[in-house]
Amino acid sequence: MTTTALPPSPRTRVRRVAELASYEQTALYAILDAAYLCHIAFHDDKGSHCIPTACWRIDGHLYIHGSNGSRMLKLLQDSDVCVTVTHLDGLVLARSAFNHTMNYRSAMVYGRFEKVSDIGQQHAAMDALMEKLMPGRLAHVRGGNAKEYAATTVLRIALDEYAVKQRKGGPLDDAGDMAHAVWTGELPFTHGRGAAIADALNTCDIPAYAAAWSTESA
Repeated sequence: MTTTALPPSPRTRVRRVAELASYEQTALYAILDAAYLCHIAFHDDKGSHCIPTACWRIDGHLYIHGSNGSRMLKLLQDSDVCVTVTHLDGLVLARSAFNHTMNYRSAMVYGRFEKVSDIGQQHAAMDALMEKLMPGRLAHVRGGNAKEYAATTVLRIALDEYAVKQRKGGPLDDAGDMAHAVWTGELPFTHGRGAAIADALNTCDIPAYAAAWSTESA
C-alpha cells in the first residue's frame, strides 16, 4: 500500500477548504474499511438518485452486491457514478454562529462499476463481505448455494479516482470574536455497540465474536 499522494483529477480536486483534502491511498482505505455503508449517486431518465448500500473493500476495489433484478445495479455498469462515505466525529462549537462546524472523515470515489463475472471471484467477494460483517462467522453458517449465487450480482469499482477530506480539532475563531464570552470546544460523536441479543428461536450458545461485539470499538 502506497502512502504517496496521487494527483487529483479535474472532478476530484477539492477546491473548498482545500487544505483538508488528501489524495493518499492509505487515507482512502482507512475511511472505506471503517464503513459498512456507502451512498451511490447516479442519473437515469427519471432523474438523479443517491442510494445507500452495503460496501466492502478488497485490495484496490470497492464492492457492492444485490439482486439480479436491481435497477440500480444494472444502471451502474452503463455510466460513471460517484460513491461517498462519511464518518461524523464531532460537533465544533465556535464563538460565532457562522464558524460552527463538524469534525469528519469523508471519501468520494469516481468511476464505473463492473460486474464480477467469474464465479470463483464472486464467491470470494461474498466471503469477504461476511468476514467484514463479523470475522469468524463464515465458518459457522451455511454458505450460499448455487441458486442464491445465480440470483446475485456482485459489482466492483476501481479505487483509482478519489478524494479524501477530513477535519479534526477545535474551532477557528475570527480575531474579532475572541472577546465574546461563550463556551467553545468540541462535542465528540462516537458510534456505540450494544450487547448481542439472541433471537427468540436461537438454540446455540453465544459465540466469542458475538459476545465481544459490545466491548470492541466501533
